[in-house]
Amino acid sequence: FVVCLFVCFALPWQCFRALCCKGPPPPRPEYDLVCIGLSGSGKTSLLSQLCSESPENIVSTTGFSIKAVPFQNAILNVKELGGADNIRKYWSRYYQGSQGVIFVLDSASSEDDLETARNELHSALQHPQLCTLPFLILANHQDKPAARSVQEV
Repeated sequence: FVVCLFVCFALPWQCFRALCCKGPPPPRPEYDLVCIGLSGSGKTSLLSQLCSESPENIVSTTGFSIKAVPFQNAILNVKELGGADNIRKYWSRYYQGSQGVIFVLDSASSEDDLETARNELHSALQHPQLCTLPFLILANHQDKPAARSVQEV
């Protein structure tokens, strides 16, 4: 008992936590990601689903949006950048501070759109702020009849 009192006086928070088995939960690490891809590739739908939001009121992103995607051991702060032709030229302004990249492509898109997506992906892979980061390339719309396989993509 005397030892416990000494510990409690020396380290009251640890003593309280040990006795009550409570206290604030440890903070979850946060990671900043950027999500890019052409319009209609499914970026907004992907993030809405990860956030357990209703899929009914999804509207394409015209500029950018930020979502915090909670997981058990971490939080992903995802900057989703609109994929319209007139917006893609501004993507690089949002790359700073990113720790990873999600590139979403429509695997059922036309050959021209797939070529445009390939060019945008190569541009992102070569960008100085992204070239050393991990990339997740998501071949979306695999449920469509015209979807290409992973090998074709």
